[in-house]
Amino acid sequence: MSTILVTGGTGTLGVLVVDRLRNAGHEVRALSRHAPDHPVDLTDGSGLDAATAGVEVIVHCASDTRGGGKNDETATRHLIDAARRAGTVTNLVYISIVGVDVVPLGYYRTKLQVERLLEASGLGLTILRTTQFHDLVAQLVDTAAKLPLVAPVPGGVRVQPIAVGEVADRLAELAVPTPSGRVTDMGGPEIHTLPDLARTYLAATGRHRRVIPVPLAGKAYAGFRRGGHLTPSHAVGRLTFAEFAKLKAQR
Repeated sequence: MSTILVTGGTGTLGVLVVDRLRNAGHEVRALSRHAPDHPVDLTDGSGLDAATAGVEVIVHCASDTRGGGKNDETATRHLIDAARRAGTVTNLVYISIVGVDVVPLGYYRTKLQVERLLEASGLGLTILRTTQFHDLVAQLVDTAAKLPLVAPVPGGVRVQPIAVGEVADRLAELAVPTPSGRVTDMGGPEIHTLPDLARTYLAATGRHRRVIPVPLAGKAYAGFRRGGHLTPSHAVGRLTFAEFAKLKAQR
């Protein structure tokens, strides 16, 4: 079994990846600033050399959306440098997003730049792009529903959400010593408009709001309207958003 390092190992996706890898019998180092065994700060690289010593595979799930995700570039540079110094890393698995090369959103541009940094690193590399998680859509609707009576959401945007657990399954499959390069994109099972998903989620969670589609401006919004973040030919996800919403309402 391999020794595997997971950045963002306490996050929404990372914690599931860690569980799956440990259940498969791997030695897993789950990185975070407050990890008891391997406390690491990716923004300055502190603790990385100890954390990467003897590691064969790195699964890079850590991400910071603040400021358009610019901290991700710095964190990735530190991770690449540490992996080179370790000399044992044969595969660095990176989770990216469908559409980072066509939708001009600041965070997407940063994810694309991280992909390019990794491709230029000389390290063995695997990149998986997926569509948005069900949880992200739910978070957006929860925020909109804080208003009384109405829930405004971006109009004219279709979404293809996927279950985070299914993405964790795929990353665990890819976390092997042999790199796979850019693998096939992974999308959710269905494509719906964001207002329709909002209505589904609000109904499942027992909240009465009138969903208001709101037109937005800008190149990023236009990119989403064109569907640059969708991958209909790779709709491999199984759990639908309606099923996710029902499960969430039961918790």
